[in-house]
Amino acid sequence: MVDKIQEEENVVWCPQSAAVGPMIIAEGNALHSLRTRISDPDNVLQSWDPTLVNPCTWFLVTCDSNNHVVRLDLGNSNISGSLGSELGELNHLQYLELYSNNLRGKIPKELGKLKNLISMDLYGNKFEGNIPKSFAKLKSLRFLQLNDNKLTGSIPRELTTLSDLKVFDVSNNDLCGTIPVDGPFKSFTMESFEHNKLNGPELKGLVPYDFGC
Repeated sequence: MVDKIQEEENVVWCPQSAAVGPMIIAEGNALHSLRTRISDPDNVLQSWDPTLVNPCTWFLVTCDSNNHVVRLDLGNSNISGSLGSELGELNHLQYLELYSNNLRGKIPKELGKLKNLISMDLYGNKFEGNIPKSFAKLKSLRFLQLNDNKLTGSIPRELTTLSDLKVFDVSNNDLCGTIPVDGPFKSFTMESFEHNKLNGPELKGLVPYDFGC
């Protein structure tokens, strides 16, 4: 039913069924690429079989009625490793739950391609580097929790355009500069920003927003 072609660690699916479109194949390949990056001592990903036509039968993966991946539930799964650009291929993803693991490295800017994303929970890991400015493209995003990592740099002002954002938490990182005061940031409590190197709310016209970085 499925011809598997393997080059190095990448698996490319060549399904003979016309019912499986190229986008579904791309989503499966993206998840398999993620799998090769991750250490999984508890074997929570043992059902992620790249020889299947699509990943909708995989544990911790939820699909819609059209077999598109809409939810990835890997929170508190004792996995480690890093994320890659391939996650940006999950075009229909709505929920990305990777909290409370041992993931490290930079957060891929390609996550900004996930235009249907509603919730991104990356808290409780060891992510470092800057918060990607590309997150400003996630116009459906309501929940963004990046707390308890090792993120640095300033809070991108581009995020103030996310009008649907209801929950934003970057506490317990190493962020610097000032706290945005526009858009949805008007309603976020100071607890969402505590335990960083932030210099309080932005004072427009007085100091640069990245003051102290």
